[in-house]
Amino acid sequence: MRHQTDIAITAIAPLIWGSTYYVTTEFLPAGYPITMAALRALPAGLLLLLFARHLPQGGWWLRAIVLGALNFTLFWTLLFVAAYRLPGGVAATVGAVQPLIVVFLAALILGRAVQAMSVAAAALGVVGVGFLVLGSGHALDALGLLAGLGGALSMAAGTVLTRKWQPSVSLLTFTAWQLTAGGMLLVPLAMLLEPPLPVLAFQNIVGIFYLGLIGAALTYVLWFKGISRLDPAAVSALGFLSPFSAVVIGWMALGQALTIWQMTGAGIVLTAVALAQRGGRAPSFKSSVLTSNERINA
Repeated sequence: MRHQTDIAITAIAPLIWGSTYYVTTEFLPAGYPITMAALRALPAGLLLLLFARHLPQGGWWLRAIVLGALNFTLFWTLLFVAAYRLPGGVAATVGAVQPLIVVFLAALILGRAVQAMSVAAAALGVVGVGFLVLGSGHALDALGLLAGLGGALSMAAGTVLTRKWQPSVSLLTFTAWQLTAGGMLLVPLAMLLEPPLPVLAFQNIVGIFYLGLIGAALTYVLWFKGISRLDPAAVSALGFLSPFSAVVIGWMALGQALTIWQMTGAGIVLTAVALAQRGGRAPSFKSSVLTSNERINA
């Protein structure tokens, strides 16, 4: 029962992330993707840090910076580059290879056995996302494809290292470290690559608050909790729920058409998520729980 509860709680995060497209297009000023990412990450991280009142010690400063860069700075920056240079469906499908990368990175970094069901679920999820969002007849930009693959690799590495590096602090504190580090790295990028923000309208402020408090602070606490308790490949496969949620929200809130191909894709995505959770139940670590000494020496 606890396993199913952990899955359900972790799944809330990608379901909420699916609303990002709607909030971005309807509430945020256009043309400031990195600035918006910084405003999403840094205030949320500082707010959580205010509650946690616990700074990293020793080597955890570097680990927090590495995790913040992988999970937020690099991932969000490359994601926006891919989104600008590729059709949305192509960008989403390229990014959907992340669970497949996680399977092999977990084998390399965590000593996790590669399970056929996990690989099949990840591949099936890519097909499902393709049905959900992939268009046809578009020329593919090489830089956009590389950015999409780089973003998937960055988030996959962040997922696996977040599982490997588990400090003896609360999840709230661990999330605060990563969000703050990622946000601080995003600020100079935004200042270098984007013009200053115009005066924000009320709806812009609402959108930023939503993405920061709900779309970052809350969801990443849930996401990192899932990573600490579930198999990395199973957690990563839950990310397929994000484009699924985006399509449903587009249909309900924006009146976008829901085609037979998208409904087929939704079914495939849900099947892939279910398969990934079954694959993640099989024991593959030398020990199912990292000991305190292993965490310190990792």
